[in-house]
Amino acid sequence: MTGTIKNRLVTPELEKAIKDYPLYSQDSKEKDAVCIAMFSIGSAKWYVLEGQETGNDLTLYGIVVGLFESEYGYFSTNEMSQITIDASRFGLGRLHIEQKKDFEACRLSEIEDEELQRFLSRMYDK
Repeated sequence: MTGTIKNRLVTPELEKAIKDYPLYSQDSKEKDAVCIAMFSIGSAKWYVLEGQETGNDLTLYGIVVGLFESEYGYFSTNEMSQITIDASRFGLGRLHIEQKKDFEACRLSEIEDEELQRFLSRMYDK
């Protein structure tokens, strides 16, 4: 990475994690794909499998759960860094998407998240 991407979500940990997992590097690995990072806000979680610098942004690919429907997709760190939820009425202030700092890379099948595992089962268990 060239260090030109400037947003709070592009951390040294994330830059290091995606070096070995550029976009399309885990195609067809299904449940054995390695999840290299995780972001969350409230009950929504983004499980990152791959990433690549695209102009002044970092495009990530993975699975999002906890929104309307779990799905694979691409997400932009520039866009994600701008998302806020006003939870003031609950005494929580403004919430932002954050990277789980202590997340350790592992296979998708090893992640203890019921919603993620249901999604993977629907996708791959025949």
